Amino acid sequence: MADDTATPEAALMPEAQVSNDAATPEAARVLDGAGLDLLFRAARSHNKWQDRPVSDDTLIDLYDLLRWGPTSANSSPARFLFLRTKEAKERLAPALSAGNLDKTMAAPVTVIVAYDPRFYEHLPRLFPHNPDARGWFTGNDALAATTAFRNGTLQGAYLMLAARSLGLDVGAMSGFDNDKVDREFLAAEGWRSNFLCNLGYGDPAGLFDRSPRLDFADACQLL
Repeated sequence: MADDTATPEAALMPEAQVSNDAATPEAARVLDGAGLDLLFRAARSHNKWQDRPVSDDTLIDLYDLLRWGPTSANSSPARFLFLRTKEAKERLAPALSAGNLDKTMAAPVTVIVAYDPRFYEHLPRLFPHNPDARGWFTGNDALAATTAFRNGTLQGAYLMLAARSLGLDVGAMSGFDNDKVDREFLAAEGWRSNFLCNLGYGDPAGLFDRSPRLDFADACQLL
């Protein structure tokens, strides 16, 4: 779980994860084919779920991985609500589009990936390298909003990759009423919803044929 002390991040991570030693063999720093398949090439967005629970300990481990992903000035604006009870799902249901209702009710966990517009209040602890960092945002609402949304979205992607690395399947969604979700779940904290992501153990019977992706020449330029 997140550490509330001012201990430098590197001191909290396993040595192998933070080593930048130039002598480290390249092979030790690159995932093998099975790892790449798990995260990317063979991974799918799931619409149907096995009746298998996801433990709270697994969700804690999940956050403990994703929190290490980089964000601007270590701002870490994302906030995560893990809905894993029937009562919580019923509160979410009125905000869901028709196409997302059944699969979300069946998923063991649905994550509200949200962000804190006032993330910068935590910068004195999260970014001690610059004691003035909070001032970058306190007088600039537009910059704060852009930074919160962009980096909160990044952290939502880290959530998906971390989940896959722990053997979970994911199904991210944007078909819901953000205002309803904000009023029902986030108003007390002042947070705002970004997207939803179902978590669990996917049932391959619910998969569509895999869609194509753009080729390098279509999406990239070497300058």
